[in-house]
Amino acid sequence: MSRIATQRILARPVLREAAAAVSLAVLAWPAFAQEAAPKAEKSQLETVTITAERRVENIKDVPNAVSTISGEKLDVLNSSGQDIRFLSGRVPSLNIESSFGRAFPRFYIRGYGNTDFRLNASQPVSLIYDDVVQENPILKGFPAFDLRAVEVAAGPQGSLYGRNTPAGVVKFESVKPSQKLEGYVNVSYGRFGTINAEGAANLPLTGDWAARISAQVQHRGDWVDNTSAGPTGKTEGYDDRAVRAQVLFQPHRQFSALFNVHNRELEGSPRLFRGDIIKKGTNDLVDGFDPEKMSINGRNEQKLHATGANARLQWSFNDVVLHSITAIETVQPFSRGDVDGSTNANLTIPYQSETSDALHGHRQVSQEFRAEYNPAGPLRYQAGLFFFDEKYEIESVNYDTADNGAYLNSARSHQKNRAYAVFGSVNYDMTQDFKLRGGLRLTRDSKALYTESADQALDTTYGLAGNTKDTKWTWDLAGTYALTKDTNVYARVATGFRASAMLPASAFAPMSRTNPEDTTSVEAGVKSDLWDRRARVSATVFRYETKNLQLTEVGGAAGNSNSVKTARKVIGEGVEFNLELLPVDNLFLTMGGSYNKATIRDKSLAVSGCGTEADFVTPLCTVLNPASASGGYLIDGNQLPQAPKVVYNLTARYSIPTAGGNEFYIYTDWAYRSKVNFFLYESKEFTGKALTEGGLRGGYIWANGKYEAALFVRNITNQIRVTGAIDFNNRTGFINDPRTYGVQFKAIF
Repeated sequence: MSRIATQRILARPVLREAAAAVSLAVLAWPAFAQEAAPKAEKSQLETVTITAERRVENIKDVPNAVSTISGEKLDVLNSSGQDIRFLSGRVPSLNIESSFGRAFPRFYIRGYGNTDFRLNASQPVSLIYDDVVQENPILKGFPAFDLRAVEVAAGPQGSLYGRNTPAGVVKFESVKPSQKLEGYVNVSYGRFGTINAEGAANLPLTGDWAARISAQVQHRGDWVDNTSAGPTGKTEGYDDRAVRAQVLFQPHRQFSALFNVHNRELEGSPRLFRGDIIKKGTNDLVDGFDPEKMSINGRNEQKLHATGANARLQWSFNDVVLHSITAIETVQPFSRGDVDGSTNANLTIPYQSETSDALHGHRQVSQEFRAEYNPAGPLRYQAGLFFFDEKYEIESVNYDTADNGAYLNSARSHQKNRAYAVFGSVNYDMTQDFKLRGGLRLTRDSKALYTESADQALDTTYGLAGNTKDTKWTWDLAGTYALTKDTNVYARVATGFRASAMLPASAFAPMSRTNPEDTTSVEAGVKSDLWDRRARVSATVFRYETKNLQLTEVGGAAGNSNSVKTARKVIGEGVEFNLELLPVDNLFLTMGGSYNKATIRDKSLAVSGCGTEADFVTPLCTVLNPASASGGYLIDGNQLPQAPKVVYNLTARYSIPTAGGNEFYIYTDWAYRSKVNFFLYESKEFTGKALTEGGLRGGYIWANGKYEAALFVRNITNQIRVTGAIDFNNRTGFINDPRTYGVQFKAIF
């Protein structure tokens, strides 16, 4: 990117003010660390190492905004049995939501994501689980258990992780096998009959072998009663089971082979759509709303089977390390739901909608070869090749709710996706204090999609089949300067792209497609350890520009469908910070926050508004955008959907040591996000209110940390908010979990 373009990106009021604040912090922190640092204490923050850039590094030395969650914090957040959405808002700029249930999470980083609910949806946030990309959105919901850490790298990661990473990467890393006999069991029981059981056993085997078996079982009873007669009496329960077996073979220090097999079995409820729960003219819940009641006449059921395996091989030759990662993933979901979320007993909606979606024959295969060169001198590099191949069939079925849910019609869409890439990155120490790194990647991505139906009248305006082919370069360049041994400042410029998208034709909408997105991001930040490592602080200011933005128009006047449109560009800018602090012995605080402005810039782009009442005339909602002369509503200047401007989180842990090395403790955690738009247009009704969720936990640890017992509460204030909606035939919404509480016991052996 040219110097003039970089100056133009920085020349924005929000960014200028944030840059000034970060610059002031950069100047002040070294002096603050030197002048205010107390005498060294026994209590210090542990060094955090991450692998976001494909090698183990101190988080302070990585010129990128990376946040981590690990250890006790992961245990606390996951204690109530929630799915992967428990991570939402727990690091700066991260939002996660879903209209599918415990599968198909949709990730947003710095306001940038995709609201598409189709099973072939692509997302600009990539999820990497044990070094393997989880491309299909259903794969992204694999449970989080027995993890070393979760890392969130914000901004384009195209050089090392490839396509579909322009917003960032969420990276899960399992605890690996070792030659030590150990393990743990962690069990909780709570409200709604919720059981969350997790455990792992690390087993040294004969000779050069070791194994680690990990498992998680999550159960909740059906807790929402149907006030109407229908095939679904109660719902919102689940049985979610996952297991992972890892085997390590390491005959000597020069070679290791790590094999991983994992499985998930889910049976439960899809996301419960609650009809007409939003009061017209406001975004309030209707009077008398009860989270434990519903009124539907359709079936709600969901099943999922997922199995995968991978082999990670590593050879070490002095300064050179070779890696091979071979993986296969398969997933077969089925989900059926009452989409209108009502009974239509009084004919208050235009029509009823009951549908199901399933994946058949899904298979994802990937292969990566990578070489690292790590000599003692100033130059280090890594380079590699990547191959990806995926295919599946989507079956979408409509049912006649009025005829006891009888089969009505269906359509099948077939998609194949293949990608190749060659990539490399270089680190060079210009001086002891100033270090540069850069990366480059060439990606070739192709897709083929076609749709067929024997009994459904598909919209054939743009045909039923299509192909895309993209060839893209992505790159990044970053520099780090050590102001002191404890404080680094950095700057980074990076590019990324999301491959071309296609959505299949349906009865409501024709096939749609877009060209690839291109993102350029600039960020600068500071990372520092203070007070003899009793505090750790990082702050980032950023701005990105995404051209040819792929926007998903969901539902509305077009009915129960979605189509993909292209906006000229989106401008995102903001600030992020993380703080860890040991102000006094036995008190540990963490805090993180972000401000994200992600604005659509396209003066001619118009989208449909919401649907109508049963008279097919009266709009369901109050649209706030100006009407377009050609139909629909102009959305120039709108914040991206599901993109809260403000996100912050806070945790505090206070321990009371007792004789014999035992301790009592109290732990609280809070997360806040500001209001969000549910759709591309803005309206009074379909704007989600700000959400604050807090947790409280008290416990006792004894026998030198071997045992722990605790009481916990999640969503302690019982704040209920509409977190997503359906707008095509009533004001349907879905909500966050109500207050839950329970007891937990953990044993380490």
